[in-house]
Amino acid sequence: MIHRQWEQKEPIRYITCVHTDAKKYTVKNALTVGKKYPLKNETDEFYFIVDNTGKIGGYEKTYFEGA
Repeated sequence: MIHRQWEQKEPIRYITCVHTDAKKYTVKNALTVGKKYPLKNETDEFYFIVDNTGKIGGYEKTYFEGA
């Protein structure tokens, strides 16, 4: 269960949120436009970051641009 170690892991890099216009889910409560987030893990479709709640969350890559 490697995902349990992500919080202690050093970030891969920092990514910036560019929008919170979600069609299906509400992300405005967990992401802030213009804020940089520490990227903990990445898949083909998702970034796993520490969001505004202080927990690891998985979000589609369309919300971010790499810094």
